[in-house]
Amino acid sequence: MEEPAVNFTLLLFALLVFTGGFWVAERLYFAPRRRATARDTLAALHARRDELARQGLVADESLSEHSLSATRERLLRQPWWLEWTAGLFPVIALVFALRSFIAEPFKIPSGSMEPTLVPGDLILVNKFVYGLRLPLIHQRLTTGSAPRRGDVIVFRLPKDPAVDYIKRIVGIPGDTVSYENKQLVINGRAIAEQGDGHWFDPSSEQRYLQYRENLDGAEHRILIDPQAPPFLHQPPDNFPHRDACHYDAQGFVCKVPPGMYFVMGDNRDDSLDSRYWGFVPRANIVGKAFFVWMSFAGLRYIGPIH
Repeated sequence: MEEPAVNFTLLLFALLVFTGGFWVAERLYFAPRRRATARDTLAALHARRDELARQGLVADESLSEHSLSATRERLLRQPWWLEWTAGLFPVIALVFALRSFIAEPFKIPSGSMEPTLVPGDLILVNKFVYGLRLPLIHQRLTTGSAPRRGDVIVFRLPKDPAVDYIKRIVGIPGDTVSYENKQLVINGRAIAEQGDGHWFDPSSEQRYLQYRENLDGAEHRILIDPQAPPFLHQPPDNFPHRDACHYDAQGFVCKVPPGMYFVMGDNRDDSLDSRYWGFVPRANIVGKAFFVWMSFAGLRYIGPIH
């Protein structure tokens, strides 16, 4: 999954700092100044009304309690430029906190995770399950749980950390993962694939054979094209720990290094994943995808991600 080149987290942080500066200035300078102006103005108006009463004169409408109350409200009201800066700070702070530490939205741009996720799906990613991190610098604050086989994760692409991808973990640190002749094998155990009829692709309006796969209890559907060749569509990159992998005409075998994860797309014959660009470091994992909250392919695609 690729995200736009614009770093939304950085943009949101800049807005947080910008509006936060006005929020502090409002609390420490602008609001006290308006209160002082309102207090002095009303004191002068009350003194004028009292003086008129002492002289036996009737004060005009501008000195009535209603008018004085309206004057006070006018003098205390925030100007429009503070409403759109200091006034927005609490909202931006809440959005920034939720997006950084609780759940972050992402959009699926490609079909590499079909049939689990289809292009255009809007998903939520759990940001704390694998441990909280400081936004922007990605410094770990809490340990969290370890990513598991079968988890669908969003991560920063190792060869280009500015790009976010989404794939499924098939290999954890220490695993030996092979995918030869379209058969996934983990630590010498072949992962069973059970036929599950056909899947209709809403974007291409074509039907594909689909299968059910179970990775440590995480049951999900995958697509396998029997007509596609078992070898890679393009040569693999010269990625870190490349020597831990062996490639041939039948597929590949990789030993997952410590602190690394091997990921693949559920659309096995149409996914650029660890087979091509290597392992995902734990530090690159953004979070676990857990819910589709909007899908233009239909209501039946909305719900938990398996």
